[in-house]
Amino acid sequence: MKTNYETRYASSPQGVKKYDTNQLREEFLIENLFEADTINLVYSHYDRFITGGAMPLSNAIELETIDPLKAPYFLERRELGIINIGETGSVSVDGTEYVLNHREALYVGQGNKKVVFSSNSEKNPAQFYLNSTPAHKAYPTKKIGTNDVEVIELGAPETANARTLRKYIVNSVVDVCQLQMGMTTLKSGSSWNTMPAHVHDRRMEVYFYFEVPEDQAVCHFIGQPQETRHIWMQNNQAVISPPWSIHSGSGTASYSFIWGMAGENLDYGDMDVAKINELR
Repeated sequence: MKTNYETRYASSPQGVKKYDTNQLREEFLIENLFEADTINLVYSHYDRFITGGAMPLSNAIELETIDPLKAPYFLERRELGIINIGETGSVSVDGTEYVLNHREALYVGQGNKKVVFSSNSEKNPAQFYLNSTPAHKAYPTKKIGTNDVEVIELGAPETANARTLRKYIVNSVVDVCQLQMGMTTLKSGSSWNTMPAHVHDRRMEVYFYFEVPEDQAVCHFIGQPQETRHIWMQNNQAVISPPWSIHSGSGTASYSFIWGMAGENLDYGDMDVAKINELR
């Protein structure tokens, strides 16, 4: 068992205008989240948001604290959201075990000292996608099954953005400090997510793309509405979206993605929409 982490510092929109492709990818793209019997974490200075992945095979793996937290255990001052995109596995939180099937989630509140991940099958492991943010209060740990989520139908075939949005960790489903997580799945024939694009200067966001076919890709757009850039992404990769940036993408085949947010408020509708014909 091992834990890997890296730190990403905040970048200004003025500086990002001058980035080439490699620098843009180094700053915002998270390429390697899932590795056998390992927890991989990226600590971002945007709202101190941590993105991670845990894939236990034959051994259980424990969520350890990392040096940037300066804390004796990971959740001393944090909350954690977990969505399993793999096969059935379990998360033990201070001795209480929660079984997570494919696309089920778990919210873990501040103050829990020991979080351990395991898979039911080494050949068909669980893949736990992790988001964590600072917390000011301890809320109860809660499992969110596929029948517990809020479902919204968005977009239309005519604009190639028909999609189903599922809210997992939001304040209308679970008591939470600032973390929000959900999942969006594109419908057959649609490719665009989050279009019309928007920004919310009061919150940052991370997108995690999965169920992208091996020979296909997603083109993710970031940047200010009048100064956009793009990052080509593969399956099981994430991208950090700063508060000043749009976050939108289009795939060459059907895909799903998990969105995670943190920041000033818990109003999901808090956004400043950018008109499509004014994007640059």
